[in-house]
Amino acid sequence: MQNRRDFLKQASLVLAGGMVAPRLLTSCAGKTTAAVPTKTIGLQLYSLREMVKDDGIQKVLETVSKIGYTNLETADYNDGKIYGLAPSEFKKIVADLGMKTTSAHLSQTYTKDTEADVMAWWDRAIDAHNEIGAKYIVQPWLPITAEKNTLDDVKMYCDYFNSVGYKAAASSIAFGYHNHNFEFEKIDDILIYDFMLDNVSPNHVFFELDVYWCIVGGGDPVAYLRQRPSQFKAIHIKDEKEIGASGQIDFKPIFEQMKANNIKDWYVEVEQYTNNDPVASVQESFTYLNEAEYVY
Repeated sequence: MQNRRDFLKQASLVLAGGMVAPRLLTSCAGKTTAAVPTKTIGLQLYSLREMVKDDGIQKVLETVSKIGYTNLETADYNDGKIYGLAPSEFKKIVADLGMKTTSAHLSQTYTKDTEADVMAWWDRAIDAHNEIGAKYIVQPWLPITAEKNTLDDVKMYCDYFNSVGYKAAASSIAFGYHNHNFEFEKIDDILIYDFMLDNVSPNHVFFELDVYWCIVGGGDPVAYLRQRPSQFKAIHIKDEKEIGASGQIDFKPIFEQMKANNIKDWYVEVEQYTNNDPVASVQESFTYLNEAEYVY
């Protein structure tokens, strides 16, 4: 399975490209702050990927809980385990910390020749994520570029996603796709993202809109949410670094449209850190959103 780090490295080359009591957190910089979470704010755990590697998932989950995040989206699945743990063990740790896992990023390289093996892989993955209580499983990448691929290639993946979506739906979990910016390039004068939206089964494949990558690619996240409300069930709230730090993204209309669409599941993702302090960046993002009047 290709992890997100490997994929993003490849993509960059290709593209040249209810109220909770206050909780205390000591950041890596040694500063202690109090957070009073009043909203249900989710976190994509990829945001703390290096801490997972250095300190282990238990420490990461404890830290995330102290900040005030309540919903989690995982980014590590392999051989039936979540972050190296049996699904039941991972679920218990999360629940004991007052959180829940609602979504997961995972992926499997697909070819028509390996279809049987890939589908068997998804069978086991679906079972594992059902066990942790996830509502969604999300493919976080697509090995497609406008320079090297055709719409037929994209259609092959749409058909593949449909097959996974049917399989997931039969087990009462929803399958979706998460974008980066390359999907907003064109093949034969057609946006890859629009082609995908038009060529998957809307009842079996949803889209998790990453608002930052959409904007970087030249798209308008509000317009997509307004025009295709039934196809977006989850959102990545993201900025260049910490949420709100760049000043370049107006999150207010995005949240207003999300609310109008009754989208309940959204996750902060931080991939770069102003002071090379992932915990401080994740906390800063939480504080920004928790204090924003438009965030629900």
